[in-house]
Amino acid sequence: MSIRFAAALMAVLLASCSREVRLPVHQLQVPPPEAWRAAETQPLPTGENWWEYLGDPGLDRVIRKALECNQSVRAAAERIEAAVQERLIAGAADLPDVSIGANRLRQRQNFVGLPFPGFADRVLSNTFSNSGLSFNVSWEADIWNRFAADKLAADATIAARQADRDAVRLSIGGQVAKAWFAAVEAEQQIELARAVLAHSKAVADRIRERYRTGSRSPVDVRLAEGDIERARLAISQREQARDAFVRQVEILACEYPAGEFAVAADLPELPSQVPAGLPSELVFRRPDLLSAQRSLLSADARIVQAKAALRPSFSLTSAAGTSSNTLLDLVNPGLQIWNYALGVAQPIFNRGRLKANVRATEARAREAAAGYEDRVWTAYREVETALAAERTLLDQEGALQRVQHSTAEAIGLAQMRFSAGMADAFSVLNLRRTVLDTESAILGLRRSRIDNRVDLHLALGGGFEVESGPDDEADQTQ
Repeated sequence: MSIRFAAALMAVLLASCSREVRLPVHQLQVPPPEAWRAAETQPLPTGENWWEYLGDPGLDRVIRKALECNQSVRAAAERIEAAVQERLIAGAADLPDVSIGANRLRQRQNFVGLPFPGFADRVLSNTFSNSGLSFNVSWEADIWNRFAADKLAADATIAARQADRDAVRLSIGGQVAKAWFAAVEAEQQIELARAVLAHSKAVADRIRERYRTGSRSPVDVRLAEGDIERARLAISQREQARDAFVRQVEILACEYPAGEFAVAADLPELPSQVPAGLPSELVFRRPDLLSAQRSLLSADARIVQAKAALRPSFSLTSAAGTSSNTLLDLVNPGLQIWNYALGVAQPIFNRGRLKANVRATEARAREAAAGYEDRVWTAYREVETALAAERTLLDQEGALQRVQHSTAEAIGLAQMRFSAGMADAFSVLNLRRTVLDTESAILGLRRSRIDNRVDLHLALGGGFEVESGPDDEADQTQ
């Protein structure tokens, strides 16, 4: 009994020697900017779903449905579940392995060459049976944090898989938004193209009248008819584009691509000021950066695990049970058998392989750190690019609106000249065509601004709200 107590005490002492897992610290060369360079920004909370402030209920419904039914999101959720189960496997090392065994053996032995009188020409044999029950326990002390590092790596993998799922959701939302607004713009462009067609027909009718009176040449008639055909071609092309975008929305929303989905009637108005958060918070909310950071943490934990394999391991094994040639005797306490062992093992001959494994895990950690740095730089570039494009596109839209305003004033002057007999109707009609073309260009720029705003959300990792990451988020990025 004293030996058992000593063994149990030794096991407790070994367990108490476990220390906190100390991971490598990476000096990442990614200095965050104090402020965005491309544009001034202001913090503004907008809720959890970044697209809601656009004020399009149809878009909200489609994105929510896409996030619920998308197969890529489901696959990402299953990867999370697999990582959770792997964490349970890693955590099982904290507890001893316990098993119960039962066996039944029946054996015949032959005794050949034994000089028993009267049995010289016969083979002596003996048949016997043996049964046994056993209760087995084995446990290894985590002196060098090998098991603790394995659990830490598993936790980091779960967090990385969750970030991957969030990245998929963010990407799906961006794809739906872009396809949705492209379909809306295409529908409005179709209406403008139809107006251009009606205008071209009106111009052609006037030219034909002038041709019959001899004031226009056949060339003018053919050119006017060519304008009509080009307008019809533009309608066909824009209808084709609208159809493609609508089918893309339907597919993303897990509906059959029949091309019958109804989209919004107009594009939303974007606020001129971009309410973005601080640059340092970009690291904490972009899912791809979170995934890369957690992958780096997992790689660092694997280094600790690999180094622990170089050190001696301490294990405790024990077994108790009964053994007898009679089944009924298995419950007889007088036939009890037991054993226990406290073992120490130190790798010697295979240390070259273990050291190579340490170097390999260290190289993988450096690779993960380099990949993380690269993603941070990419994130900064994407945010700055989107902010710069936001300002440029807004300036371009303002310039086109000024052109449209000037053209509208020119139309008024041309109509006054026409009423006074100082000009013909063609000057007015041509100016109206310019107005329609300008409206089409403005519509295209409005959609480009929306697409760029979606890109900005993707670059920031979601909405404009300021979120605080966990305290340990920056542990690996010091």
